[in-house]
Amino acid sequence: MDIVEIRHLKKYFRDGSLTVRALDGIDLSIEKGKFTAIAGVSGSGKTTLLNMIAGLYEPTEGTVIVDGLDLSEMNEEQLTVFRRRKIGFVFQGYNLIPELTVKENILFPLCLDDSRPDGAYFSGLVQMLGLGRYLDARPHMLSGGAQQCTAIARALITKPSIVLADEPTGSFDMKTTQNVAGLLKMTAAAFHQTLVVITHNLELAQLADRVVRLQDGKILS
Repeated sequence: MDIVEIRHLKKYFRDGSLTVRALDGIDLSIEKGKFTAIAGVSGSGKTTLLNMIAGLYEPTEGTVIVDGLDLSEMNEEQLTVFRRRKIGFVFQGYNLIPELTVKENILFPLCLDDSRPDGAYFSGLVQMLGLGRYLDARPHMLSGGAQQCTAIARALITKPSIVLADEPTGSFDMKTTQNVAGLLKMTAAAFHQTLVVITHNLELAQLADRVVRLQDGKILS
């Protein structure tokens, strides 16, 4: 069963008289519960595609359907709620709030939605990611790996349908890359979530169930 269906998707950006064809006719389906890697060099359209799945950009042409919802039929308020409840983001630079503790950072997306945490689910995430002893610490006190684990927990806390990760291991060595990718894959499988990772790292891509390669805004394979 497919959780993402993309049809004839184009996204063009204009800069004066110049038109940048970031995505130039994409057809793509992403299977529910699978780990899909989107690979390609810088400028190939990876981040634009991820942002389209998240409803952050309006298509120039085509449709994006996520978990049965046609994003083109939603207004900005509906898209904001969609992102809070359906999408979990893992950013390359962690994007943790420095004034908040690890626990507060993890629970922050729930606060935005005025939702109460599922205690058992929270405890399971914390245990799986090895964050129990860091809950009262602030991000600057953590290693890069612990900060990334905090970012993963924050992405998963709302029980999203899809976890989107933008170069989540871009600044890591290969061993750490494998560890973080393993954690993402393990937590997504444990909590029945679909994982979409964009990367230029072919070793990371090979850990996925499926690799989609982009070049110049088009799918190669």
